[in-house]
Amino acid sequence: MLKRVVITGCGVVSPLGSDIETFWQNIQASKSGISRLADDELIGVKSRVAGKVQGYNQSDYFENNNAKKCDLFVQYGIAAADQAVRNSGITQSEIDINPYRYGVSIGAGIGGLDSIEKNYQKCLDKGANRISPHFVPATIINMVAGNVSMRHGCMGPNLSIVTACASGTHNIGMAYQLIASGQADVMLAGGAEYSSVMLAMGGFASMKALSTNPDPNTASRPFDKDRDGFVLSDGAGIVVLEEYEKAKKRNAPIIAEIIGFGMTSDAHHVTQPAPNGLGAIVAMQQAISLAGCQLSDIGYINAHGTSTYHDKTEANAISELFVKHNDDLLVSSTKSMLGHQLGAAGASEAIICALSLQQQVVPASINCVNQDPEIKLKLVKNNMQDHTYKYTVSNSFGFGGTNAAIVLAKI
Repeated sequence: MLKRVVITGCGVVSPLGSDIETFWQNIQASKSGISRLADDELIGVKSRVAGKVQGYNQSDYFENNNAKKCDLFVQYGIAAADQAVRNSGITQSEIDINPYRYGVSIGAGIGGLDSIEKNYQKCLDKGANRISPHFVPATIINMVAGNVSMRHGCMGPNLSIVTACASGTHNIGMAYQLIASGQADVMLAGGAEYSSVMLAMGGFASMKALSTNPDPNTASRPFDKDRDGFVLSDGAGIVVLEEYEKAKKRNAPIIAEIIGFGMTSDAHHVTQPAPNGLGAIVAMQQAISLAGCQLSDIGYINAHGTSTYHDKTEANAISELFVKHNDDLLVSSTKSMLGHQLGAAGASEAIICALSLQQQVVPASINCVNQDPEIKLKLVKNNMQDHTYKYTVSNSFGFGGTNAAIVLAKI
């Protein structure tokens, strides 16, 4: 028998705010968190918009100069984890937690590019002996999980799954599996990213993957026929996952339950999804089957929907899988508001799904003015919508052909 796994705390750092209350208020209001970059930033990059973090204050989380030891993606992950733990009330629990059953699974898509850029320039300008002694631990992707484990006394599993834009969902899915199988009682899980720097912006722009729309409010437009690329974004999303009975015993603030997880590989291309969408279909099928649901039970899908041409592949996969239920299934992409947070995206979206279930609403896809006629989904456009439903799916797909889907349930 698999154990039940619930979300009891959430933390975010994002372009829509860096506390869960502000973040959720802006999601409800269907606001865009995208901003225009200064003209002297990122010289040579045609894309002029990005999702820069708003409301993050280092001094809220770090004393003295300790923040300087961490790349911003690590800082963001630490901050979101601190929030999630505080919101869950787990540190005030009267129930003792076995530290060896208290784990961390937090990843990223790229890692410390900002520190790499700065230290490489310092190396060129002043020599290798001027590289910071904190350079290596500041940039390694598992240093989010490492720092979080030290701050919160997590001596159980310590993982950092790196699967590009599916990293956040894979880390939450793995944490779910560890608790469900009885290997852990509590896990801090999610993803973090800070990649709106020259190397990443220039690299994605060279691939023609980024939007060149100069208007920040309309640049991220999943499923719209005029979409022209994604908007790179920063931030972190962390959840506290707990075994249900233990959470109930301590009267934890249960937000939602995770009941299914699926993952596949397209084995097709390093950056493009398989045109037939079979990998995405099977990942969703796996998650829904493990959840014990029927396709007709799913009320909402938070799509990966990045605002690129390939939105159509995911849309077709959803339409094919839910062919008998498309008229009742609501879909949106919250990347329309947040931009694409890469390794943090799936975690932020899982948090949105959990809060949406709890409040029985569906967040909007903003900027979908002219829905691509080849996309037949029933999209929730521009404004949040009330909706009575019990189950939702969150999709994440990444470079390398990796696919992940989780199913959440109202509780």
